[in-house]
Amino acid sequence: MVQKDSAKPTSHAVATWLLFLYLMVFAMVIVGGATRLTGSGLSMVQWHPLMGALPPSSESDWIEIFQKYQASPQYKLVNHWMLLSDFKRIFLWEYAHRLLGRLIGVVFLVPWLFFLARRSLDRPLAWKTLVAFLLGGAQGLLGWFMVKSGLVDNPEVSHYRLAAHLALALVVGHYLLWLYLDVRRPSVRPSPSRATSISSAPTWSFIALLALQIVFGALMAGKHAGLVAATFPKMNGEWIPSTLFVIEPWWRDLVENPMSIHFSHRLFGATALLSAVGLAWWVQRRARPRVERRLAWLLAGLTLVQFALGALVVIWSVPLHAAIAHQACAFIILSVAITLAHSQRAFAYGPGG
Repeated sequence: MVQKDSAKPTSHAVATWLLFLYLMVFAMVIVGGATRLTGSGLSMVQWHPLMGALPPSSESDWIEIFQKYQASPQYKLVNHWMLLSDFKRIFLWEYAHRLLGRLIGVVFLVPWLFFLARRSLDRPLAWKTLVAFLLGGAQGLLGWFMVKSGLVDNPEVSHYRLAAHLALALVVGHYLLWLYLDVRRPSVRPSPSRATSISSAPTWSFIALLALQIVFGALMAGKHAGLVAATFPKMNGEWIPSTLFVIEPWWRDLVENPMSIHFSHRLFGATALLSAVGLAWWVQRRARPRVERRLAWLLAGLTLVQFALGALVVIWSVPLHAAIAHQACAFIILSVAITLAHSQRAFAYGPGG
């Protein structure tokens, strides 16, 4: 007989709060992608974590901020043609990105304190959500650490820091999603004779592959590697580019040569697509819960859409809307994969199974 764990019930409000935070992180990733693609990330040359929440309110305020930007390497070497009106457009993207980060902190902290006061969070969940808050704070610090790399001499942020910034955002968002699923769908423990699920190892293997693919996508953005080969499926007429591994040692070439980064991103993308289809077929044959089969096929379908989006982004030379859709789709695919892994955990074998 199936029985739910005897955990302390958690209110619907807590689940809604966690889901809203997850969606806010998703929005943060989208705005961050737009900020990167519009070249807006270096428009704010100062960082005030607690102050500066209001945008410039007068023309003199705008002029003061613009003058600070004019002293930056990006203005001197790239955007020296900009007028104040041009600067306002890129500034507002970065401002929206930072403001959303502040709002996430507020939306976390105020309800968290309220839930603690009302004892709506049991001790384990209180600590787990505090970890989410600390990870979010680390994400803010890492974001400024990334921006600083483009404010010294070279008006480009470090592609390593960019990849780390995106990776941590994905960790924060999907950690919140996992907590939400824990609250909404507590573990179910069937008897050993009535196992209803399968091993989640293939799903976690796919998640690891997808994470690697997303990291290489961030390296692509940081090195502008999407522009080195605007053809598909071949890269400038070659299946295997002749300009691979021109940097020594080979591992540096893999993460610093734009052509090698681009080739690896395509290779991992094709592998992820085949893996998603294989995972769906495997789950279809072995899993009893219908939700797992549906999630697996949804995963395969979204991965196919993502692969097609990636090809279009390359062919169209990285247009803004298609590139943002590509990044959003990657986040959604990862979310579906995490949900599938959680479902497989929720219907895991009981003791002795």
